[in-house]
Amino acid sequence: MARWCYRHRLVVLVLWVGALFGLGAAGSSAGTNYSNSFSLPDTDSTHAYDLMLKAFPESSGDTDTVVWRVTEGSARDAAVRERIELALKEIAGMKGVGDVASPYAPAGAAQISKDGRIAYAQVTFAEQANGVPKKLVEDVVDTAQDAERAGLDVELGGQAITRIQEPPTGTAEMVGIAAAAVVLFLAFGSLFAMVLPLVIAIFGVGTGMLSTTLLSHVTDVPEVAPLLGSLIGLGVGIDYALFIVTRHRKGILRGLAPEDSAVTALNTSGRAVLFAGGTVCIALAGMLVMNMRFLDGVVIATSLTVVLSVLAAITLLPALLGVLGKRVLSRRQRRRLAAHGPEPVESGGAAARWSATVQQRPRSIALVAVVVMAALAIPVLSLRLGATDQGNHKKDTTTRQAYDLLAEGFGPGFNGPLQLVAKDAEPAAIQALVGKVRATEGVAQAVALPSRPGSGITVIQVVPTTSPQSEATDQLIDTLRGEVIPQSGEEVHVGGVTAIFKDFAAVTGDRLPYFIGTIIALGFLLLLIAFRSLVVPLTAALMNLIAAAASFGVLVAIFQWGWGAEALGLGKEGPITAFLPVIMLSLLFGLSMDYQVFLVSRMHEEWVHTKDNARAVRVGLAETSRVINCAALIMICVFSAFVLSGDMEGAMAGIGLAAAVALDAFILRTALVPAAMHLLGKSNWWLPAGLEKRLPHLAVEPREDAPEPAVSVPTPRTEPGAGAVGSAVHGFVRTESGEPVGDAILTLVSPGGRQVDRVESLADGSYILSAPAGGAYLLAATAGIHEPWVRHIMIGGDPLVHDVVLSDLGVSR
Repeated sequence: MARWCYRHRLVVLVLWVGALFGLGAAGSSAGTNYSNSFSLPDTDSTHAYDLMLKAFPESSGDTDTVVWRVTEGSARDAAVRERIELALKEIAGMKGVGDVASPYAPAGAAQISKDGRIAYAQVTFAEQANGVPKKLVEDVVDTAQDAERAGLDVELGGQAITRIQEPPTGTAEMVGIAAAAVVLFLAFGSLFAMVLPLVIAIFGVGTGMLSTTLLSHVTDVPEVAPLLGSLIGLGVGIDYALFIVTRHRKGILRGLAPEDSAVTALNTSGRAVLFAGGTVCIALAGMLVMNMRFLDGVVIATSLTVVLSVLAAITLLPALLGVLGKRVLSRRQRRRLAAHGPEPVESGGAAARWSATVQQRPRSIALVAVVVMAALAIPVLSLRLGATDQGNHKKDTTTRQAYDLLAEGFGPGFNGPLQLVAKDAEPAAIQALVGKVRATEGVAQAVALPSRPGSGITVIQVVPTTSPQSEATDQLIDTLRGEVIPQSGEEVHVGGVTAIFKDFAAVTGDRLPYFIGTIIALGFLLLLIAFRSLVVPLTAALMNLIAAAASFGVLVAIFQWGWGAEALGLGKEGPITAFLPVIMLSLLFGLSMDYQVFLVSRMHEEWVHTKDNARAVRVGLAETSRVINCAALIMICVFSAFVLSGDMEGAMAGIGLAAAVALDAFILRTALVPAAMHLLGKSNWWLPAGLEKRLPHLAVEPREDAPEPAVSVPTPRTEPGAGAVGSAVHGFVRTESGEPVGDAILTLVSPGGRQVDRVESLADGSYILSAPAGGAYLLAATAGIHEPWVRHIMIGGDPLVHDVVLSDLGVSR
């Protein structure tokens, strides 16, 4: 398929562009129909919500609040009343505003605080928050705030008001893409190579979000789903393309023709991308275990975006590689390739030095990594799930100031009242229940509301003395459900937004162990099949749990404890959103598995060739750590940019995932995992013989057994037929001082990466390797404490004599 896409690149490009614009047109025509229902089946708050629908007709539109405060006098003063009433009258006359409930109306006395300094009016729009025109909301805000004067402050709160405070749609995505572009350019040094991963991510995320928009009309998709889909789509889309482009560039530098290099890259790294994408989708599908309908839409949106990103990487990317040819290399690399021929593929620089350090000091490095991760995980012990609201917005936002004014004037619990919903209860029983509720500790106010005649439903509105996010409010709900209501003998349910999120947090906590067990088990099975080992998947599962604990520790410290939250512009501290752990763990386990696959697949490849665990771990780390760190840096940029989304849940997910990726890539995968594998030795690759026979075979990055493609390097002139019958390379392996090195492992590798021959040197250091034909090959040698030795050689019709000189400090020559 990769070769077909490469050769029919214009067809592939037209299909992808057509799909993107076609989905865009369909999405614009259909609009959106996102759902924001967080209720759960068979919970007390859900029963209360269902009964409330019978007691009160559904509101015709979103209800927002205008709050004002006077520093002197009273909100009832004639001068204040005149200014406010004029503004409210103008707002009521705007097209799209259904009703304005003023505190100056006969029934509005309760809308003025006891001290008379704070009052509020309720503005009901004709549409729900998502459907209210932005211009109308801006006019309402401007009109209300124009009533301000010295000593009179006016603020507004509500969902529609929140929408106009959010940055323009796509701001977070654009900032993330711009940051990723900088990292890619520094990594590749080529403008064309930098653009490729960005284009793949844009097509994957674009088609994914537009498809999600259309799906919102046929299934329940929460409003936060597209944001989470774009977050994960940008990360994996850029990373997957990065892995393939890196492999393709290496192939060209090794002498492969661009087409053969692209096919090889897709047959190796492309397969790893398919495998990694599958693990991400499986981890996301683990959310279905939670049996929460709200999360089903998140699974659909995020999984669809990941699938389309993978599809773009394995079809659109080879087409773009065909368009660019050798221009994926920088000009300097192309000039050097033309002048000096293919480069030897050897791991050098900081990556190789770090890999050698890990091999020499595995215990010390493992200990430091464990201590760091344990320290970061400590805050997770105080994790508290709940809900964020406008009280968590930034200090300078009008919604946050309106929230604080209402709390100041009417009590902290006014922003999150509870509803006690009774069915077919006698009026005397309701009055008795109201009296008991008022006498309950933590209740500021309890009032029976008038309901629809004949409905048989009675609603008691309860205002707690504490804020919606307070633990004391949670305790009050437990007291009402466990003590006060049972004593009344009536069927009464506790509802309201605060109760709904408390139930959501409780259900999440109960089902989370099953969810974690499911995704760990599925990930274990995939790695078991891929790497034919019991220890590798066990290590991966343990590392994923460590990464999750540490990243949630960072999340708790910032968002729950408030360490630096206001300074970073993240708003006021509060509990962690109830559904966030499920979504974050799904994404984290999927992304962690990506890095594990790319790291261990290279180690496994080396193990299969040499059966030397120390070399396999060292070479695997040296050759993949740079690209893993680069990919992680890109994801950190993309995820961190979602702080700018204007959505608290988006900011939490962005910061949490950025921290998780940083810890996973820079501490776990490049330090703790290889250190542990060095300590475990050959047991890393142990698998019982009986299990080996029963497991299906799944090659993540298979060895290439097909005939080698032609390489774009000059081949020495030989006698006719000389190369056809094969040739050889032989010589001696010695130290710098001239001592022979016995038992050295020498490997001859073809330009496509296939092992051609492998031998051990004799006691006198002599060796001989067979080649199937003349041409370019890689000769690699390893021995004990000596550093790896790699050279690019040219074999002609006659046997080639090539001595190998090993050094304890590095490659000598």
